[in-house]
Amino acid sequence: MHILKLTSRTFYVPITLLKPTLKETVASAYLCMRAIDEIEDHESLDAKTKQYLLQSTSDLLKNEFDNHAYQDLVTPYKDKLPEVSLRLGDWITFCPDGITKKITDSTSEMAAGMAKWVEQDWRIESKEDLDDYTYYVAGLVGVMLSDIWEWYDGTKTDRNLAIAYGRGLQTVNILRNQEEDQERGVSFIPNDWSRDDLFVYSRQNLNLADEYIKDIKTRNILLFCRIPLALAKRTLKALKSGREKISRNEVETIVDEIKNQ
Repeated sequence: MHILKLTSRTFYVPITLLKPTLKETVASAYLCMRAIDEIEDHESLDAKTKQYLLQSTSDLLKNEFDNHAYQDLVTPYKDKLPEVSLRLGDWITFCPDGITKKITDSTSEMAAGMAKWVEQDWRIESKEDLDDYTYYVAGLVGVMLSDIWEWYDGTKTDRNLAIAYGRGLQTVNILRNQEEDQERGVSFIPNDWSRDDLFVYSRQNLNLADEYIKDIKTRNILLFCRIPLALAKRTLKALKSGREKISRNEVETIVDEIKNQ
């Protein structure tokens, strides 16, 4: 849980509130995807290296994961890559047997998609591009979570709404980090869009996320899903009013309110 706390602002608190089996599963699955994400986001790795690492990792995840081969892959970059990426094999090992394949499949697809967008230099020119990019980097998180819910207790959710759940959270992050992204020469806003258009897109996906959680009846899972969604909605409202983020006190209040519902 220490590595999880270091790497996740959105999911750490809700994961800690899950029951033991779900907590271990969701934490391990999240860390698998975070391991990939840290490669894509790395500030000092060049694009060619990122593509190589991401695609090679995707290929390794398509079969029974060979951690020795993965360590051979990442060892030349061990002084640059964070611990969460170097320990991908550990996170896979911690996943319960019955759900491991679903988690590695989604992580493999995410890594391949990220490799594609690194190659394209993250050039988001249209809504279709934005849909595609956010599917790989966040929509697949929703897909993975839905797979876990069904494995855990048979909870069935709509796949497209699960994608929208992840996409909605991601677009709030895009809005919050827009200036920082522009400083490094990246824009996730389609060519003919304004910032206001991205606010609309984000709200649309967060509304679909509301529909996603209506299929969830297990209270512990519902609690998990509601917290990031509520934080994203409050952050979107704060950004629209000109604030950079919500306060720690606001976060704590939102979490307490949801826990006590």
